[in-house]
Amino acid sequence: MEQTKRSVNHLEYLNQFYKRILDEVDVGIHAVDETGKTIIYNKKMMQIEAMDIQEVIDKNLLDVFRFKDNQTSTLVKALQEGKETSNVKQTYFNNKGREITTINNTIPIFHEENVLGAVEIAKDVTKLERLMKGNLNKGATRYTFDHIIGNSPAIKEVIEAAKRASRTASYVLIVGETGTGKELFSQSIHNASNRLSGPFISQNCAALPDNLIESLLFGTKRGAFTGAMDTPGLFEQAEGGTLLLDEINSLNLNLQAKLLRVLQEKTIRRIGDTKDTSVDVRVIANINEDPIDAIANNHLRKDLYYRLGVVTIFVPPLRNRKSDIPLLVQHFIEKYNDMFHMNVKGLSKEVENSFFEYEWHGNIRELEHIIEAAMNIMDDEDVIQYAHLPYQYRNKMQLKERMLPISSVDTFISDMADEPVPLKEQLELFEKSYIDHVLNKNDRNISRTAKLLGLSRQSLQYRMKKLGIFTE
Repeated sequence: MEQTKRSVNHLEYLNQFYKRILDEVDVGIHAVDETGKTIIYNKKMMQIEAMDIQEVIDKNLLDVFRFKDNQTSTLVKALQEGKETSNVKQTYFNNKGREITTINNTIPIFHEENVLGAVEIAKDVTKLERLMKGNLNKGATRYTFDHIIGNSPAIKEVIEAAKRASRTASYVLIVGETGTGKELFSQSIHNASNRLSGPFISQNCAALPDNLIESLLFGTKRGAFTGAMDTPGLFEQAEGGTLLLDEINSLNLNLQAKLLRVLQEKTIRRIGDTKDTSVDVRVIANINEDPIDAIANNHLRKDLYYRLGVVTIFVPPLRNRKSDIPLLVQHFIEKYNDMFHMNVKGLSKEVENSFFEYEWHGNIRELEHIIEAAMNIMDDEDVIQYAHLPYQYRNKMQLKERMLPISSVDTFISDMADEPVPLKEQLELFEKSYIDHVLNKNDRNISRTAKLLGLSRQSLQYRMKKLGIFTE
């Protein structure tokens, strides 16, 4: 009996040893039994596949993971064929649809002539695959209409208008506030047009002074000025393709007149040259203010507007398509999960509600920056809380976002005694009620509550002790 007990204890001792060793090695280890059910799944494999052990252990791996049509699991193959494979690249998807690429050594486990299971030793090359794909695509336009996120009627209408514009060679004027995604539409139009194989060149007209932007657009002739060389401008470089002129309203009016001539004559003349050169370029222009206001404020020539605005596309601001916020949020969370190797799942209800109430003057770009900033300060949490949001966002929120709702204040006052009490005593009662309210909204978390109240953790703890507020 004592010997059996010692034997059981020794097995438990060895199991602890094996588990610790498996979790410390810097390769993923995944083992299945003869039915394909997972029996070993180490810590590194959880990190590679961004999954918890409960999602995988004791489950058939084909019920958990999805493989491309022309591929099968290397583990299943080892079970079926009983053959060992080395350095096999495998790309597959976890239960959240995240793409994973590994280099695997897969070994079937035999007892006599029967396969009892298989074990896989995996190295993560997901990031390397992404970098290689990125280098292959470098210099090409990245966006198509499939990259435009949103199901709201407002954005669907604009997408349809832009798709129709891609069928012709007419000039296009895209109107939208900063951060609405105007360049995304520009690239999508180019990639859907018959100029797809031609160059796509983009220039922000506000980025350079007038004397440089003119030579950049039209090119220079050797000897035109000291140091001038024979240099083609952007119009010549974009021959057969598309030229995007961003913030066209920042060009001075004289340069706009020269641009109008190019659009009408379809010829350019380099600075210092005496002859014209024909160009075949489709121009897409972006503007970040209403064209009528731009004309009234002398930011845009009326004749240039009529020439450019053959097709005018108005990209709606985010505040006019708030139903798209959840889709955009999920997209940005997935983007920065991949970039930061995190596993954030979404927003708290409080953050989600505040996003729907916010005006989003910086539009989609501001939303992305807020998600990125929040994820930069998160630790092990998997949900973005209000305290994670950047201070400037919380500071911009309306007073009702940072204070008790009016109804709560009214209730607090109505619950007061009929007889007035000293102001100091009443303020303490209100302070206690308010701190308790914010603690409840943050699951009694002192650090997050202190950030929201603009206090240090120590200061909040002192006030709680003084007012008789407890976290438990």
